[in-house]
Amino acid sequence: MQRILLLFFTGFFLIPAAFSQDTIKPVRVPGMIIEGDTLPFIDVNAVVIFPPVDVTHRKELLRYDRLVYNVRKVYPYAKMAGEKLGQYKQELEKMEDEKARKRYIRQAEKELEAQFGDEIRDLTFSQGKILIKLIYRETGNSSYDIVKELRGGFTAFIWQTMAKLFGYDLKTGYDPSGEDQAIERIILMIEAGEI
Repeated sequence: MQRILLLFFTGFFLIPAAFSQDTIKPVRVPGMIIEGDTLPFIDVNAVVIFPPVDVTHRKELLRYDRLVYNVRKVYPYAKMAGEKLGQYKQELEKMEDEKARKRYIRQAEKELEAQFGDEIRDLTFSQGKILIKLIYRETGNSSYDIVKELRGGFTAFIWQTMAKLFGYDLKTGYDPSGEDQAIERIILMIEAGEI
């Protein structure tokens, strides 16, 4: 009997407190004034929905999975290359002395070599090709054009010749709606946080 009374009095005091209006906290939503009216405004990230990958054979699925792996591995390097190139161009525009520009470029090369040299050398052949394409995507210039702009035409020719010996082409562009459509899809999925 004591237990029943204890439950009754506990419920009698707790249930009204659970449903009282004092426990509801106001929610603050940012607002925007449009034509004199204050309207609630919530910025929602865009959601991109991709159809499933159309593969008919297991080999195609494995090839696509490998492409996803390779793009995920080299995409951060391409993003960083785009950012670093932008920084370097800003600094080089400020310099008027050609010797200072060359010193700055050599110093930047040494820093990049020390920071990323081993990691870039460890990339596979396929990852290297994808990296060249993604650098074009991030910078709007081919790797050949970047080397030509920063180091000169002769150096760009030498690097292009060496790249050709190993099966690469520094003049490779990026076609997101053509042959590089699968890579573009993977990048958009990475940026959307889906993979």
